[in-house]
Amino acid sequence: MANEGRYGVVLGVANRRSIAWAIARRLAAEGVTLGFFVLDERTERKVAPLVEGLGGAHRIVRCDVTSDEQLDAAFAALDAAWDAPLSLCVHSVAFARREDLEGAFLDTSRDGFRIALEVSAYSLVAVAQRAALRMRDGGAIVTLSYLGAERVVPGYNVMGVAKAALEASCRYLAHDLGPRGITVNAISAGPIQTLSARGIRGFGRMLEHVAQRAPLGRNVTVEEVAATAAFLLGPEARAITGEVIHVDAGYHALGM
Repeated sequence: MANEGRYGVVLGVANRRSIAWAIARRLAAEGVTLGFFVLDERTERKVAPLVEGLGGAHRIVRCDVTSDEQLDAAFAALDAAWDAPLSLCVHSVAFARREDLEGAFLDTSRDGFRIALEVSAYSLVAVAQRAALRMRDGGAIVTLSYLGAERVVPGYNVMGVAKAALEASCRYLAHDLGPRGITVNAISAGPIQTLSARGIRGFGRMLEHVAQRAPLGRNVTVEEVAATAAFLLGPEARAITGEVIHVDAGYHALGM
């Protein structure tokens, strides 16, 4: 298996329906030992049974990505547990206040803008800083984006702006980390029914719209996104970096 014997970090698993969890399952099945960063005790209680079901030497560490101290401590905990170089990192972290998703983007508050950009975009930079130090033999980083980074999706609002910053950060990180043999890519997944998606106004209509109009005539599954992530994180994709790969049944290609 392409990823067998490797070590990786996964951020963003909230429950069994998370895209990050589908990616983690795929990686674990391919032999990757994983460290899961979760926000708090409540999230850990949901994630722990899932991780236990994987078997192996996987770890769960609590970590708020807005805290440099907690990020340092989380990576240090994995250093102590594994004593091995890091090979891959999955970043699937995003947040915006509900009130900043309910109205118009014009009404976004200053603090709401800051929070969305810090959690959804800068967290990739903060994680990459620490992950890269541990990727002594090269490695791969994958983050999760959405079409709202490129085009206006009503109701996505400040999260679309944050995802645009995330995709730009991905390209700049690819430039900086390329000489170290580290790739950085993003997957722009089609709409999928997850916990975070429930906060987007009119999300059910978005699912219907894409299924009716996408070239493949359907929505995508978390397993399809996970398969793409496993490829980008594996050795076969070592010449791909700075890319945004659309896994959306072709919907992004349409003009009208």
